[in-house]
Amino acid sequence: MSTNCILERVEETRSTNDDLLGRWRAGELSCPVARIAYRQTAGKGRAGRSWLANPEDSLCFSLAYPFKKNIAQLSGLSLVAGLAVITGISTALNLDLTTLHRQGLRLKWPNDLLIHQAKLGGILIEGGQTKPTESTWMVIGVGINLGHAMKIQTQLQSVGAQKVAALDELMGSENDALPEVDFLWLKIIESLEHYLTQFEEGGFSQFRDQWMKWDAYQDQAVSILGGGKQPIEGLAKGVDETGALLLEQAGKIITIHAGDVSLRVQP
Repeated sequence: MSTNCILERVEETRSTNDDLLGRWRAGELSCPVARIAYRQTAGKGRAGRSWLANPEDSLCFSLAYPFKKNIAQLSGLSLVAGLAVITGISTALNLDLTTLHRQGLRLKWPNDLLIHQAKLGGILIEGGQTKPTESTWMVIGVGINLGHAMKIQTQLQSVGAQKVAALDELMGSENDALPEVDFLWLKIIESLEHYLTQFEEGGFSQFRDQWMKWDAYQDQAVSILGGGKQPIEGLAKGVDETGALLLEQAGKIITIHAGDVSLRVQP
């Protein structure tokens, strides 16, 4: 497998997502572009939150990708991106998906990667259409902790963040080193291109069963927070054909669509 993206590497930038979004708005993008930075001084997560990443311990990049569908037809994109990242990790680490699943790698709806419920990485997707007749450009930002999870955890203690994980925890022994960052990056990019091509052709429904296998909170009591509303509580029952979260309340199923909301396990 090889990539058809333009590959860009910079030493430092505020945000690779913002870099590519600016070029999209200026009409400067014509084909997929993947941009990686050693250091992002203003990296961000969902809902405007900052993304803390130590340059030597993290992989942070963005992929600008054009779709022929409008943004309303791209429901479930963040879930598909999560599956693509897992597959890219599997290839880069030379570990099969069954092994990664056994080691606790999971996906948290709608856009996080976990190891034993600790946050390994996150996905931020931004973009849209400038005109109804033009492609929908989506910028997929990916941040993954590579190592030294305890150091990152210490830096986050003051803001009460969730437990942190790192990719090196998936290696077989302390003597097994992670591959070079460039190799890992390229394998994830290749996987993203493959998944996004299939997603454009058939939507999220073809990936629903696959995503459910990696669901971190299936049948667990959860709370949905955000949007300036009261928390919504229920049992997580996976996702529907569009990637919306299914929540069971008093024997009935309601759907929660991704947006500026977050999922938390009830204590």
